[in-house]
Amino acid sequence: MYKIVKKEVLNPTVTKMEILAPAVARKAEPGQFIILRVSDDGERIPLTVADYDRDKGLVTIIFQIVGATTTELNAKEEGDFIADFVGPLGKASELSGLKKVAVVGGGVGCAIAYPVAKKLHELGAEVHSVVGFRNRDLIILEEEFSAVSDKMVIMTDDGSYGEKGLVTDALKKLIESGNAYDEVIVIGPVIMMKFVCLLTKEYGIKTIVSMNPIMIDGTGMCGGCRLTVGGKIKFACVDGPDFDGHEVDFDEAMKRSAIYKPFEKKAYDEACNLFKGVE
Repeated sequence: MYKIVKKEVLNPTVTKMEILAPAVARKAEPGQFIILRVSDDGERIPLTVADYDRDKGLVTIIFQIVGATTTELNAKEEGDFIADFVGPLGKASELSGLKKVAVVGGGVGCAIAYPVAKKLHELGAEVHSVVGFRNRDLIILEEEFSAVSDKMVIMTDDGSYGEKGLVTDALKKLIESGNAYDEVIVIGPVIMMKFVCLLTKEYGIKTIVSMNPIMIDGTGMCGGCRLTVGGKIKFACVDGPDFDGHEVDFDEAMKRSAIYKPFEKKAYDEACNLFKGVE
């Protein structure tokens, strides 16, 4: 059993938790993920390691309440326990040697982008962060990104905070103003990552994306997280989750993820009824 040490509501649909998991905290690196089960009979879901404190044995997770399991997890409070917390899984992000990097995050994907930006900052790289949200109320981790970024741009779809527009607008402006990036690292909705990669391909800038398709076992055995990268089948849980964005078949990835939406909606509705009134 793993204790929830701290719980924080970041916005109406996103929650941050610190979990006491010393063995995971000792080994975790940016880009890696864990698989958890809230209860003994619950489903397994992957969540990216958003931060870690090796001294205190804490691992931070940030999740969006979108389905049955995240609804069940969100019903837990500080001092409660979850059944399983396995990791770190996947390959750590390859960040050594980079001197100047644009880190692009969208929505809850910023929870994955932040530890990458933080690690780059610790390694001495110049970090330009571009983060995008639908509106002001959904912004997360602003202070954390600011602390590790040499330059930070916040974009909102409706212009309610920061600059109005898309992350591609801000990134294009940064590139055309003379910033020569060793690499662009983009994490967020698949459609957003696709269009960032189309932009960076025009400028010949290497671009890394973090792919987070459906996962079950986290060891490459179930095949649920398969992707086509460079014309070859890859498994996000063991070959990634980081891949060369210019080689990922985003259209296929979007089609595969859409298959599960009716099931997720049904499970979410059932969970909402189950936890209705739970505070």
